[in-house]
Amino acid sequence: MRKRDLAARVGPGARAGLPLGAAGLLLGVSFGVVAEPVMGHVAPVVMSAVVFAGAAQFAATAVLADGGSAAAAIVAGILLNLRFVPMGISIAPSLRGRAAARAVVGQGLVDASWAIAHRGGGRYDVPYMLGATLMQYPAWVAGTAIGVLAGDVIGNPDDLGLDAVFPAFFLALLVNELRDGISVGAALIGAALALVLIPVAPPGVPVLAACAGAALGLVRR
Repeated sequence: MRKRDLAARVGPGARAGLPLGAAGLLLGVSFGVVAEPVMGHVAPVVMSAVVFAGAAQFAATAVLADGGSAAAAIVAGILLNLRFVPMGISIAPSLRGRAAARAVVGQGLVDASWAIAHRGGGRYDVPYMLGATLMQYPAWVAGTAIGVLAGDVIGNPDDLGLDAVFPAFFLALLVNELRDGISVGAALIGAALALVLIPVAPPGVPVLAACAGAALGLVRR
C-alpha cells in the first residue's frame, strides 16, 4: 500500500478516534486516582504507557488494593488481556508485510479501535484502526498522569460519575456489534453469566466467564 493511501485511511480513523480519546482521558483520570494510593506516583503512569489496557490495569489495581500479591495482580491482568489473542487472530488476514512489521502494527490493537475497524466478513481496515488508537493512547497516559497528580483535588472518582464511564464505554461498543441473532445471544449469555458470578466470584472472573458467550460465534462456521 502506498504511503499516500495509508495516510488517507489513517486520517478518518483518527477523526473517529477523537471521542474514544476523550473517553480514554476520563478513564485514565479515574485509573490514576485509584492507582496512586496503591502504587505511588510513577508506577501507574509507567503501567499505562507500557500496558495500555484499562480492564487489565483496573483488575490488577483491585487485586493489590485488596492485599493481593504482585504475582496475583499480574496473573489477573494477563487473564483479562487474553482476549487479545482471538482479536489478533481476527485481524491477521488483513495485515500485510513481514512478521516484525505485523507485530508492530498489532500493538495498535485495542478494543474500541478493533470494533470500529471491522468491515464485516472478517475484514478489518487496519490503517483506520491505527488512526483510532493514535487518539486513545496519549489520552490514556495523560489522563493517568492527571489522576495521579490531581488525585487529592479530584477526590473519589465515584462522586464525579467517572466510575460509570468504563461500563458505558464498552456498552456503546457492544450495541454497535449487535447486528444479528447470534450476536444478541452471545451478549445475553455473557450478561447472565456476569450477573450470576459477580456476587460470589473473585474480581475479574465474571468478565472472563462472560466471554464464553462468544463461543456462539462458532455456529457461523
